[in-house]
Amino acid sequence: MEAQFGIRKLLSNQPIVPVVNFTSVSDVAATITKLVDQGINCIEITLRSDCAWQAIEEAIKIKPSGFLVGVGTIVSKDQVSTCIKLKVDFIVSPGATTEISKALNESNIPFLPGVMTPSEIIAGLEKGWDTFKLFPFNLAGGVKALKTYGAVFSQAKFCPTGGLNETNYKECLELNNVICVGGSWVMK
Repeated sequence: MEAQFGIRKLLSNQPIVPVVNFTSVSDVAATITKLVDQGINCIEITLRSDCAWQAIEEAIKIKPSGFLVGVGTIVSKDQVSTCIKLKVDFIVSPGATTEISKALNESNIPFLPGVMTPSEIIAGLEKGWDTFKLFPFNLAGGVKALKTYGAVFSQAKFCPTGGLNETNYKECLELNNVICVGGSWVMK
């Protein structure tokens, strides 16, 4: 089995993962169209609003061929179960407790667990994981942290999110240990 059900391969073709918090399901179609027009073929829809699950269902229903719908802000095993039922393309969590880790490992869906500290990275590596969400990027130490983690954890790749914007994301993408970046700035 490929680590994390192939998340590294999946994200290697998606340098920018837009993180979107929908407050209205009626915005989903226009958002996906805008992303595709920009050459972006994926979205991470966060579970931060009352209509998030409905927005995810709508995105899955209308997505064009080759477009990936991921779910972010996963903080419980029940949310992982809902992702399985909806057949989302990938799952993103801001952290990885024992319970969430078990659910992710059993999901059969590519997943990106969140880390911030060396201990969290080591714990993930011990589980056989090699690709992580560095969150929140700005509080974790930014580019300096990524450079340090690159020297210490040569087998790990990261998708930094949280504090990335149009002025700093390119510097991250230039690093060998960054597979992609995530952020909400893309939609502004």
